[in-house]
Amino acid sequence: QVQLVESGGGLVQAGGSLRLSCAASRSTVSSNAMGWFRQAPGKEREFVAAISRNGIVTYLVDSVKGRFTISRDDAKNTVYLQMNSLKPEDTAVYYCAAGRLAQAMRVSPPDYWGQGTQVTVSS
Repeated sequence: QVQLVESGGGLVQAGGSLRLSCAASRSTVSSNAMGWFRQAPGKEREFVAAISRNGIVTYLVDSVKGRFTISRDDAKNTVYLQMNSLKPEDTAVYYCAAGRLAQAMRVSPPDYWGQGTQVTVSS
C-alpha cells in the first residue's frame, strides 16, 4: 500500500524559504512520478510541481517558476519541494502525490495522496 507523509511546513515571513519533504513507503518514489499540489482556503486544489520517474523531467506551475524546485532521492524514498522567495499567496495546505506520469499530473488527479502539511506565509 502506498503511503505518503509530508513534513516541513510551517509559518514563514514573505521572502523566506521552506523545504517540504515527502517520505514514501518502500519503492513508491522509484516506481512513480511524484508531485506536489496545494489547496488554499476556499479554493480548489491545484497542481504545483511534478517530477518524472527518472528524475529528468520536471513541471512547475507558472506562479512558482523561478522560486520552487522539485527533486527526488530514490534511495531515501523521499521527494522534496524547495520553496524560496515565498509570498503570502503561497499560503496553503501542500499535498504530496504519486502517479504514473508527471505530465498527466498537470491535468488529472494522481493515484495517491498524502495527508498534507500547512504552509503559512505572513506579509
